[in-house]
Parts: sequence; structure tokens; C-alpha cells
Amino acid sequence: MHIAMAVISLLSVWCLGDWRHWKLYHPAMLFMAVGNLLYQFFTTNYFLWRFKPDFYLNHTTTELIYTFITFPATALLFISRFPGKRRRQYIHITVWIAIYAIMEYVYMLADRIEYRHGWSLGWSVMFDCVMFPMLIFHHKHPLAAYGTSVIICVTLLWLFQVPVHVPTEQRTG
Repeated sequence: MHIAMAVISLLSVWCLGDWRHWKLYHPAMLFMAVGNLLYQFFTTNYFLWRFKPDFYLNHTTTELIYTFITFPATALLFISRFPGKRRRQYIHITVWIAIYAIMEYVYMLADRIEYRHGWSLGWSVMFDCVMFPMLIFHHKHPLAAYGTSVIICVTLLWLFQVPVHVPTEQRTG
């Protein structure tokens, strides 16, 4: 299922995205990839959610596929097709939130995602409601987006009581 998502992401970018001008979107692609890497780092041995690997993958490989294929493809496709008119921008953001919510719901039904420590599909949807506008914010104002992201990250770590003060090898959960 996770490999299929990566293939669908790549095909979508190839058919619908402005992949010829990928360098314009590269900072946002890295922003999304680094965000996932930071999540993996901060929640090591205390994850809030994680993808359950397909039978031929392990957790690390699954996360690498999302970090370096699926999420950057999302950023490129989302930003390259971002409309100019305000009303269409809201629709565009809403459609992407719905796509991510529906896919995660399918993963949940197929037992391909696991939640812990109070995280749920509802939290993921709320996160998506912040993530997609943040991609546009980063595309237009990268430094301000980094500062805002630090505040969001610290808030989520505090809210979900992620034990960042405990060495990762000593965490339980």
C-alpha cells in the first residue's frame, strides 16, 4: 500500500505537476521532508502515529519512502497548482486536506497506520489544516515559516507530552 502511494504520487507529479520547474518548489519539498525527519527524530520510541510497513518493507524503509518521495511530491503538486484567486485557494487547500484525510482513513481501515499517546485521525486532519497553508506560507515567506514551525512543533511536543528530555534509547511507549 505504501509503495503504491509513492507510485501514485510520482505519476501524479509527472502528469499534473510542474515537474519541469521543480527547482522553484525544491525549498518547500525539503521543508516537508525535513518536517517528517524531525517528527521521526523527536518521537523515536514514543511515536504519536506511524505507518505500519507493508509485508516486504520495514518501518525505516516505509518512512524513507514517504520522506523522500511521497511528501516532496505532495509539496510540488500542491504548490505548482496553487491558484491565484482567494476562493479557489480555499478550495485547493480543502481538497488537499480531504485527500490526506481520506487516504489516512483508508490506511486506518487497512491497519496500515497506528496511533498512540492521544493522537488520532482527528488530530491528523487538524494537522493537515495547518500543514497545507504552512507549505504556501513557506513558499512565500520561508524564514517566517521556519519560526512559526518551531512554535507549532514545540506546542505539539508539549501537548502530547513527548519526553524529549529522555534519551531515545530509554523511552518507553
